[in-house]
Amino acid sequence: MDPELTALAQSASLTIVTLMAADTWERTRDGVVGLWRRARPERADAVAAELENTREDLDADPAAGDELAVEWQGRIRRLLADRPEVARELRSLLNELAPDAAPAPTVSQHATASGESRIYQAGRDVRIAER
Repeated sequence: MDPELTALAQSASLTIVTLMAADTWERTRDGVVGLWRRARPERADAVAAELENTREDLDADPAAGDELAVEWQGRIRRLLADRPEVARELRSLLNELAPDAAPAPTVSQHATASGESRIYQAGRDVRIAER
């Protein structure tokens, strides 16, 4: 799966679970269910029930937020893998629901090597030990 879509799924899941405990819960639920209704209408009712169950779980144990976000990350990732065109609509929904949330960073790297040159690229930390 495209790394950008994976990052979007992670960001979306954290935002959705965080907003479950906020005053914007109903707007969040309606937005997420609406997204599924347009992308995979046969799953929309089940997603609505899963959102309600997740909110109940979060109310019962606020410390479970990370675990619940991981569950939603999987659902969103599967939706994006099946329907990548939904990414734009999901980003729009997230911007509407949580306009102050920072967007997931995008890493783009390009390199050209010639002769016997070497190129080392990393999206984050890199450790090179040559002998």
